[in-house]
Amino acid sequence: MDFSAREFTHLQDSVSRVLDDLDFQTVLGRCAKILIKPNCINSSPPPVTTPVECCEAIIRFIREAGAEADLVVGEGCGDGGRETFEVFGDLGYDRLARQYDVELIDLNTEPLVKLSRGDCRVFPEIYLPEVLFDHYVISVPVLKVHTLARITGTLKNMMGAAPPKYYGGHGGGWKKALFHNHMQQSIIELNRYRMADLSIVDGSVGLAQSHLGGARCDPPVKTILGGYDAVRVDQACAELLGLRVEDIAHIQENHYLS
Repeated sequence: MDFSAREFTHLQDSVSRVLDDLDFQTVLGRCAKILIKPNCINSSPPPVTTPVECCEAIIRFIREAGAEADLVVGEGCGDGGRETFEVFGDLGYDRLARQYDVELIDLNTEPLVKLSRGDCRVFPEIYLPEVLFDHYVISVPVLKVHTLARITGTLKNMMGAAPPKYYGGHGGGWKKALFHNHMQQSIIELNRYRMADLSIVDGSVGLAQSHLGGARCDPPVKTILGGYDAVRVDQACAELLGLRVEDIAHIQENHYLS
């Protein structure tokens, strides 16, 4: 099975059921290094950010499966007034790292690799953390409407990997500000360079109007989604939020290319 959606009961239980559906145990046998990439945009509590318990459920599943892969949790926060390790501390990821002996890494400051593609007009050349290319990447976003991108799903979650040195704002502004100039096309092209290998989306609650707060979905969505095809996962996320997939260019165009 390439896609699964389970009713949310408890993060550990629901995430494990999704991973079981996806037969992730078999995939683990081929993974030497795994990067878990939550959405820790700032220090706001869930559902603005990925609950640490969601990443914990994935780590426990991997460990209980007996996998020997090296595990890291990596994010590059977007908040211009905070650093990633501060955000990790605020959200409890430092406790997670200690408890499970997992390394935390700041994707904003990791060593970079320069890549190029002829089919990209916004980013014909791009700098991304080299860790993305020698690790199996698990994207773990929360289900949210986004005021510019229409939706925050697993495709947009990869923006956290963009280094502020090249894509940030000026004077301490938003660390990924350059992406805002051509948001839809920027997400499309970023995922041409590196799309997540596996996506696990926390849709236990959902944000209905904005990615930084505001109204929660009422009633709560109460769904945990997962899949190996990031585009299909985001299509399902959009439907759960009541959005028209046809109106979200970064899902539509990536669909034709996937």
